[in-house]
Amino acid sequence: MVGTGTKAGELYKAPKGQVVLVEVPQMPFLVVDGLGDPNSEGFKQVVQALYSLSYAIKFMLKKSRGLEHKVGPLEGLWWVEGAEGMSFEELLSRRGEWSWTLMIAQPEALTPEDLERARAELRRKKGLEGLERVRLERFGEGLCAQTLHVGPYAAEGPTLARLHAAIAEQGYAIAGKHHEIYLGDPLRAAPEKLRTLIRYPVRKA
Repeated sequence: MVGTGTKAGELYKAPKGQVVLVEVPQMPFLVVDGLGDPNSEGFKQVVQALYSLSYAIKFMLKKSRGLEHKVGPLEGLWWVEGAEGMSFEELLSRRGEWSWTLMIAQPEALTPEDLERARAELRRKKGLEGLERVRLERFGEGLCAQTLHVGPYAAEGPTLARLHAAIAEQGYAIAGKHHEIYLGDPLRAAPEKLRTLIRYPVRKA
């Protein structure tokens, strides 16, 4: 496991096949919670709402304040109540029970009033489903271990096993939810080309 005094750009990087430690600070995010299969239409609507609001905010801040920023990747926290001891394959078969929180990082300059202006404009132009569920909040995880998975989500099992083993071998324990960061558009990329950063908060065991 490679340790790092984390710079901002390193939060969203990990060499394939390596596990790295990063320190994840509190940052503002657009956030929405849900329950159920990520292949559902409702899930896709929420993803569209998050991206649409993030880009509306980007253009609004540039026009109103001259602020430039890049829209961050989609991120997701995933868990299943009572899943302790379940295999990865069993978890895959129970997608309808998955709880999730989807997020996209935002600039520090964003205010609640900015979000409401962007939401009102999108509501007027597009009337997207899911817009009203999105909120602004700060989120941070502290010390985390992460690695890069390339390929379909359903093939994450070996990557997860390596990540869990590396965490344990270095004397750490998982201390938070399974966190995935989608480096690309998960609704458009071919399954074999998907790049997913998998992260867990950790603490000394």
